[in-house]
Amino acid sequence: MNKITITTITALFFYIYAFAQEVKDNKGTKKETQQPNIVMILVDDMGYSDIGCYGGEINTPHLDRLAKQGICFTQFHNTAKCFPSRATLLTGLYAQDCGMSHGFKRFTHGLTLGEVLKGAGYRTLASGKHHSMESLYDRGFDRYFGLLDGATNHFNPGHPRAGEPKPAQKLPGRRSWALDEKVVKPYTPPEKNFYSTDAYTKRALDYLEQYKGEDKPFFLYLSYTAPHDPLHAWPEDIAKYANTYKVGYEAIRKARIAKLKALGLLDENTAVTAPVHKSWDKLSANQQAVEARRMAVYAAMIDRVDQKVGELVAKLEDLGELDNTLILFAADNGCSAEVPELQMHKAGQRAGNGLAIESIGQMDYWASLGRDWANVSNTPFQKGKSSSYEGGICTPFIAYWPKGIAKPGSINRAFTGHFIDVMATLVELTGAEYPSEFKGAKVPPMAGESFLPQLKGDLTSSRKKDLYWQWGIGKAVRQGKWKAVASGKKWKLFDMSNDVNETVDLAKKYPEKLDAMKLQWSQWYESTAAANK
Repeated sequence: MNKITITTITALFFYIYAFAQEVKDNKGTKKETQQPNIVMILVDDMGYSDIGCYGGEINTPHLDRLAKQGICFTQFHNTAKCFPSRATLLTGLYAQDCGMSHGFKRFTHGLTLGEVLKGAGYRTLASGKHHSMESLYDRGFDRYFGLLDGATNHFNPGHPRAGEPKPAQKLPGRRSWALDEKVVKPYTPPEKNFYSTDAYTKRALDYLEQYKGEDKPFFLYLSYTAPHDPLHAWPEDIAKYANTYKVGYEAIRKARIAKLKALGLLDENTAVTAPVHKSWDKLSANQQAVEARRMAVYAAMIDRVDQKVGELVAKLEDLGELDNTLILFAADNGCSAEVPELQMHKAGQRAGNGLAIESIGQMDYWASLGRDWANVSNTPFQKGKSSSYEGGICTPFIAYWPKGIAKPGSINRAFTGHFIDVMATLVELTGAEYPSEFKGAKVPPMAGESFLPQLKGDLTSSRKKDLYWQWGIGKAVRQGKWKAVASGKKWKLFDMSNDVNETVDLAKKYPEKLDAMKLQWSQWYESTAAANK
């Protein structure tokens, strides 16, 4: 064999080897230059201080890990209500501009994260609650499994199954469910070990497994219905908290405040709101048992979410994708003080009033948490779900991204974030195009601003754009350190730079400032599609 032949064969061998490695890279772990994967995890009706890394006693080691190795924001916001929060998160528009401010229907304006990121080459996947009359499958997501409505039975959202009790339902047979292009009403799971949190996670993991060989990044939207009522949880999870809440509201709230300060999420000298819950000692022994059970089941629901977050992280690690995956975690509004349990009945009885306390947590009983524990869950804030005070709109917000977070373990207190910012951030992060027109229709410009600089290490810069809220009788505007907020006609003014918990109303001290901000809010609202339809 002559020298030229040997050289040619050697060159050919290295060419084939290099090609094989490129194919391996394309089908295996993504190359260093590729766009990051993105996972958005959303929970439903959860208070600010429920999870461990935000001051809670609930066991959430997997979320705590994301917080410890990522960034915790102390001033990030939703819209105080389920469906407008989801609409805002998905479109980057205020709910008042995308058709979802007064009832859950369809997006009348704007694009979804699925549509925008799909245009940037992403595999788009969704599992969980959407709270809309249109399926995410029709709005840019390649796959979607989940609830189109607001709330339903966690163990069985459909018809009774043989050998089981009738599932408690607020609207029996009327809850819609999507399975990709198919929509069913209701959805009756064939498997008797169905539980919403488990089912949503399993479908998400199945998607990741199915598409693991692709040479493209993925966007996964995992939207749980927990811990939204009905209070349903597996017995083994409830058992973990059987004794935790027997100490009462006051003890749990004080412990949370102390832990928030120890974690650095709450300044030592910051005033906290006065509690509005009842005195635990004035409850009867039976009432205490009922209340302790309610909170135990609620805690178990959050515990289960954390377990499933752990499974998701483990899957990402197994696929070699974790380091280049941005995981965001938030709640859609504060803990709820609503009591739809009063609308439900089982032989005309309520738990603790002729009905076994153990009924709370079971398939055939619809229990809710109630005002007193909701006040504790929203510690250190006042109010809760549906309110424009911080207890209704301020969410724990975790960002985790091993390859991209510049200062892991940090706390960002300076940036006042909002769900409208997620679209702007992901567009900047991925290089996606946010078009001015889509399928022949004009697309409103993004309302938010990117918090990518904050992920890259900026812990001091404040927000540039002002923020607005409106849900029901609640309304608010945030302008730098100032926040004007109302419930009905009465407005209050707070300096959020030293009173983040809204304890001192400055309306009388700065009436001109309040009047200017009220006018600003009115001008904003009058400019929205909701005011001009």
